[in-house]
Amino acid sequence: MTQAVPQSSALETTWQDRALAHLWLHSDDLEWPEATRPGGLPVFESGDGAILRDVHGKSYIDGMGGLAVVTVGHGRREIAEAMAKQASALAYTSASTATNTASIRLAEKLAAITPAGLERVFFCSGGSEAVESAVKIAKQLQVLRGFPKRSKVIARRGSYHGTTGGAMALTASASERYFSPFAPGATKIPSPNHYRPNFSDDPVQEDLACARALEQEILAQGPETVAAFIAEPISLSNGTHIPTKQYWTTIREICDRHGVLLIMDEVITGFGRTGTMFAADQYVVPDLMTMAKGLSSGYVPVAAVVASPEVFEPFTHKGNALNHLLTFGGQAVAAAAALANIEIIEREQLVARSAENGAYLKGRLEQIAANHETIGDVRGVGLMIGVEFVKNRESRASWGSGSGFIQRLLELTRDLGLVTRIWDVMHLAPPLVIERDEIDRLVDIVDEALTKCESEFAEEIG
Repeated sequence: MTQAVPQSSALETTWQDRALAHLWLHSDDLEWPEATRPGGLPVFESGDGAILRDVHGKSYIDGMGGLAVVTVGHGRREIAEAMAKQASALAYTSASTATNTASIRLAEKLAAITPAGLERVFFCSGGSEAVESAVKIAKQLQVLRGFPKRSKVIARRGSYHGTTGGAMALTASASERYFSPFAPGATKIPSPNHYRPNFSDDPVQEDLACARALEQEILAQGPETVAAFIAEPISLSNGTHIPTKQYWTTIREICDRHGVLLIMDEVITGFGRTGTMFAADQYVVPDLMTMAKGLSSGYVPVAAVVASPEVFEPFTHKGNALNHLLTFGGQAVAAAAALANIEIIEREQLVARSAENGAYLKGRLEQIAANHETIGDVRGVGLMIGVEFVKNRESRASWGSGSGFIQRLLELTRDLGLVTRIWDVMHLAPPLVIERDEIDRLVDIVDEALTKCESEFAEEIG
């Protein structure tokens, strides 16, 4: 049963007002006018597994795992204890002139679980930093290999790689209005889309055409000027379209043919999210892989770039050290948290559970889709599922993420006890520990909210 939400209370006023007095919210997912409405800014106090509790004691299913971050679930005492133990012994050492035992153990662990051929670890604090670091590694490597003009990076339309300066230039949603000019040398190509294809209704042909667009762009820019290609193996921000293996094998071949480094951005897809430890396990081995989010399940900011020995070797020669430094790279408490997190993932077989429960969630959503004409498509793999909403199934006309329908649907799902993100696509990436009954409740909430929303917007549907 959904718990009643107080219309107003001293507690609500206290916590929301205190938050709004000093906090600066991130992004525009929640605009300031909406956040300042009574009850408009959720304030959470605790969590357990896949459940969040707000300051009123109301429970919500964390349908988005925060921001596709929380893997092993909320309230894991093992991680808190590992952090406390490490902090009481040693919290910090310089990232440039020393290291610590926790970081060594974590590097060893990551070398063991990443795809074969990736074994050198550069630690960062977050996903945007990891992307920036991977790009800098790629650019310097090309110079060290004798290609000083190889500085350009090709990304994909619709992808997300972060909001720091260099990462933003590679991100499709970067705001030209506020932040241009962007870092030079970034260009973008089409990304696979099997629902609204760029080139072909046949998934394989669509993917091959998108892959060949990379070669066309490399040739158009000049192979002697391109350092790297970066992409998420499966892009949540671009709608959770699942590429065929032919796409990635072709991409790998094109990069090798032209001496372009392949960077896979696994900040979201890593650590079991897609039903394998890394999404790359389903496709190809990149030259560089970024990771963050699920590396610690959000218990502490930590990220990494993992590289092949061939990438690392030129940096070992005197005078060739990577010209890059992050103050909190390899912070000992962060490493201890990540190690405890990975231990839970392995012990509780959460990668396999992600594959199994992800298939179950997708199947349940496909069942209710038959009763909702506004569900155009359900897609995904593991516990990374996208539900695309349309005005009309035949035309596949989008509502628009700022439309009244989408905003009302977001409001209804939250009122019913589900926290998630809805643009034209509802993103579902709950903690991998989510139970079957919680999945059923999640789907029931979507069903109930959508039924009411379709009724309210009936004149705009069809």
